[in-house]
Amino acid sequence: MTLNTREDIKLSNAQIAWRAAQDIKDGAYVNLGIGFPEMVARYQPPGREAIFHTENGILNFGEAPAEGEEDWDLINAGKKAVTLKPGAAFFHHADSFAMVRGGHLDVAILGALQVAQNGDLANWRVGSKGVPAVGGAMDLVHGAKQVCVITEHVTKNGEPKLVEACTFPLTGVACITRVYTSHAVIDIVGKHFVLREKLADMTVEELQAMTGARLYIDGPVADLVVPKL
Repeated sequence: MTLNTREDIKLSNAQIAWRAAQDIKDGAYVNLGIGFPEMVARYQPPGREAIFHTENGILNFGEAPAEGEEDWDLINAGKKAVTLKPGAAFFHHADSFAMVRGGHLDVAILGALQVAQNGDLANWRVGSKGVPAVGGAMDLVHGAKQVCVITEHVTKNGEPKLVEACTFPLTGVACITRVYTSHAVIDIVGKHFVLREKLADMTVEELQAMTGARLYIDGPVADLVVPKL
């Protein structure tokens, strides 16, 4: 289903990541998904610190090193070079997943192919194309205390990513609580999408036309305001 979209006004990936970063509490233990979600680490508010975890066994890693200064013994789960913050720790990946499965992560932030109105997540396979090692994401979405998605509101073909029911293979069932998109911030409450913030230059009706399931409103909808990045 292709929808009417407002691609003329939307947040960049960096701006979506910035908005998600503002909700991470000081001292939170956070896992960021491979790719786009890794950008969240760049935008921690001043005076607030998150402790970032990667499934391959690092806790408290920092920003990516400058080009040419990479130490390829220090990589995240996406095989990208990282730096270390004071107090960083290394451990076996079995211990890393024990942290995940034991409920020791406060937040996990992932990308999505589809999110259903009941919180189901599909983010690993479309047809015959998929990422390897989906098991890490499957553990994270049911092990972290809060699981959020950052994503474009629609696909490149204008199809909805927020849907009544996922049509792609699931990563997790009823696991997502908040979605940050290129056009809105949406919570999942009682198996419904509840609109919290939207771009000021679009109407609720325009946003609804881009969404594959009903948007509920249970209070004031704030303007989605982010800096130019």
